[in-house]
Amino acid sequence: MASLYETAARLHDPRVKGRSKHLLADIVILAVLAVTSGAESYEAIEEFGKYHLQTLKRRLRLPNGIPSHDTINRVFQSIKFRQFERLFLEWAEGLKPEGSSEKVIAIDGKTVRGSRDGYHDNPAIHLVHAWSVENGICLGQRKTRDKSNEITAIPELLDMLCIEGSIITIDAMGTQTAIAEKIVDGGADYILALKGNQGTLLQDVELMEKEERPVSESVDKGHGRVETRSCKVYRPTEWIRQNHGWKGLQSIVKITAVRWNAISKEETTETRWYISSLGSETDFISHIRSHWGVENSLHWVLDMSFGEDRQRKRAGMAAENFALVRKFSLNILKRDKGKGSLVTKRLKAGWSIDYLFSLLEI
Repeated sequence: MASLYETAARLHDPRVKGRSKHLLADIVILAVLAVTSGAESYEAIEEFGKYHLQTLKRRLRLPNGIPSHDTINRVFQSIKFRQFERLFLEWAEGLKPEGSSEKVIAIDGKTVRGSRDGYHDNPAIHLVHAWSVENGICLGQRKTRDKSNEITAIPELLDMLCIEGSIITIDAMGTQTAIAEKIVDGGADYILALKGNQGTLLQDVELMEKEERPVSESVDKGHGRVETRSCKVYRPTEWIRQNHGWKGLQSIVKITAVRWNAISKEETTETRWYISSLGSETDFISHIRSHWGVENSLHWVLDMSFGEDRQRKRAGMAAENFALVRKFSLNILKRDKGKGSLVTKRLKAGWSIDYLFSLLEI
């Protein structure tokens, strides 16, 4: 609770000085606690505060009680989200065990669909996230105008993170020579998905298919489906090194996934290529598969457990600021390693204020 309050207290207050009845830090933390307990609207945040007023007074200052939902709305419209992003990242860094570093950081983007404002012709906001595979927490986000601008947002997000010693995994949108160079210069390694957006690079790596290479395999079973993944690792040719300019490039990776559906009796095969600064001894199958944790454990959870795509917060900077509130809550809930889904844990937090505050003490 202390670190959370300290983070909120460092936010610049955009309101007119001397004309505010409620403290900015109180409003931000009230929103985080309420969303962790299941609230999704400003009205629900206000009701949560009123219901738990006496308990909250022992944790927050609340000089004039609980702010109205209109006040909460105006505050989140006006908070400078760039500073809010930086403070979230610093807070998330403090959640990791002391002295630990991230082994794999998965970077991927997500559109908050409900933030689209057709009346004012404003597109939905698009956020690029950094996900800690080992710790299961969101490390940071960066807003872009749309998915195509991930190319500029990813370097900005990398600058905010401590990536030294980590492996950065990114899908094909982020497979850019400048991003690879930034990762290597930051003391990290990369595994980047390769599609047809890199000129002739994909064609050149496919020419190496004639070489015989050792194959590693993994098999997954579940939901009536069996998936076998095989991995081949190639050393890049001198032609690729000289003509494509990828800093630190050591490996070209081919993953072939064969899926057998026991229900439909159908078999499908998919081939994916990657480039990496890691050597051939790397467990590429495991690292590449772990990248999808950002989809399954972050993006899917934000939609299904927090209803993010249903959110209609659009005015000012409310959409991006409230997206951060949801990630504060997600990281808090993720610290409880006990049984139960996030939906169940949010229900428990709503039922028991003691359980809610116990999450902050883990």
